[in-house]
Amino acid sequence: MDRRIQKTRESIFTAFSKLLAQKGYSKITVQEIIDEANIGRSTFYSHFETKDDLLKALCSDIFDHIFSKDLISEITHDFSSTNNDLESKITHILYHLKDSKRDIKGIITFESGELFLSIFKMYLGQLFAGFITTNSLPEIPKDYLVNHMAGSFVETVKWWAKKDMIQSPEELTRYFFTVTSSIKNIGSFG
Repeated sequence: MDRRIQKTRESIFTAFSKLLAQKGYSKITVQEIIDEANIGRSTFYSHFETKDDLLKALCSDIFDHIFSKDLISEITHDFSSTNNDLESKITHILYHLKDSKRDIKGIITFESGELFLSIFKMYLGQLFAGFITTNSLPEIPKDYLVNHMAGSFVETVKWWAKKDMIQSPEELTRYFFTVTSSIKNIGSFG
């Protein structure tokens, strides 16, 4: 992507995130985003058709990085030398959510949270599906198991956000896998 285009998108994302932290999604106007990002109306609409499209793009940008196949060294965490097991991936996701705490809490707290969480659950489903094998629990359909794990993790993140993310990502990962220990044989859980 052209650097100018990337810079404009980042400016729009930053403005939108700031506004989300201040007030509800439905109360934010495109004009407020434009004013905060210091761009023209036509510039906004050349990137996004609607405010919903902006929220979807923001989620996709966050999740495409968080859910990348290869974990890299970053400022607050380094998972580049891990074996890419599910627990490392989950902990990595939690670090990113905690690093974006203000934005994530703003998004989850308001009505935009449902859209954000449904996209998050879709990405989680893809992640869990890659670790769950068909013979993990043969009596339970894989799609049910994937849905259960993704839904459970979304609820874990919502709980964590309400608790101001005081637990470390490692601690929350331990909570999640302890609770799901009855299906610990799945994939690389153990």
